[in-house]
Amino acid sequence: MYKKNTKASLLGGRLGGGLLNIIKVGGGVVEDAASLASLLNQFSALEGRKVLVHGGGRSATAMAASLGIESRMVGGRRITDEQMLRVVTMVYGGLVNKNIVAGLQAKGVKAIGLSGADADVIRSHKRPPKRVKMDDGTEQMVDFGFVGDVDRVDAQFLAQLIESGVVPVMAPLTHDGEGHILNTNADTIAASVACALAEHYEVTLTYCFEKPGVLRDADDDNSVIPTINEQQFHQLTEEGIIAGGMIPKLENAFQAIHQGVRRVIITCSDNIDGSGGTVIEGVS
Repeated sequence: MYKKNTKASLLGGRLGGGLLNIIKVGGGVVEDAASLASLLNQFSALEGRKVLVHGGGRSATAMAASLGIESRMVGGRRITDEQMLRVVTMVYGGLVNKNIVAGLQAKGVKAIGLSGADADVIRSHKRPPKRVKMDDGTEQMVDFGFVGDVDRVDAQFLAQLIESGVVPVMAPLTHDGEGHILNTNADTIAASVACALAEHYEVTLTYCFEKPGVLRDADDDNSVIPTINEQQFHQLTEEGIIAGGMIPKLENAFQAIHQGVRRVIITCSDNIDGSGGTVIEGVS
């Protein structure tokens, strides 16, 4: 998922220790005024060390439409050409990120908005064309454009911020070290940051979206699967019970567990305190 930042590891000894909550919220939460207000209340009330990672795809799509730019999606992932890159940079790194940061300041949270380019905190490479399974079951090669796959996270820098009482609020943008911003999946950023910071803390990663967890029946919010292991995940995917955007979310969750994250929770934004949802845990 990411490579250890050897530069950061030379800067000093291990920082941190103790518990850390990393909360990832989707665009559907941060783009609705009522949902955002609830999130800000709950996140500000969450005690201890914490990091917030956010999406914002719907806002980017709406902004692109207002500018006459077509949004193209393949397999649930956005195709990011030069025009769309300008849009997502403005929306993710500007409008959405700063609205969240300002809202948290009003709640007494000392938040700082970051993209991966800020302080070289997340470096990535441009994703090469890859084979993607289409809705009709066929596969084809897709060039996603200016989309980044994470190479490394500067955990030392993030830990220094966290230990100084600052709460990072991270937008889904990274950079390649050669002057190029790259659109990067927010779930992937959250998992990569969680894995990097697992060297410093006991990390719980919580993915928040509109549903109360991984559902056995997509139309029944009461059908939450309380715990899930990797074998069950593959079986439920084969059966079509787990599908769409939940597949990469769970793939990121299991990869995070394999790389030292203690617990991953998939739930709605009303349960960021860990009181509900689907739990994936590592081995003690």
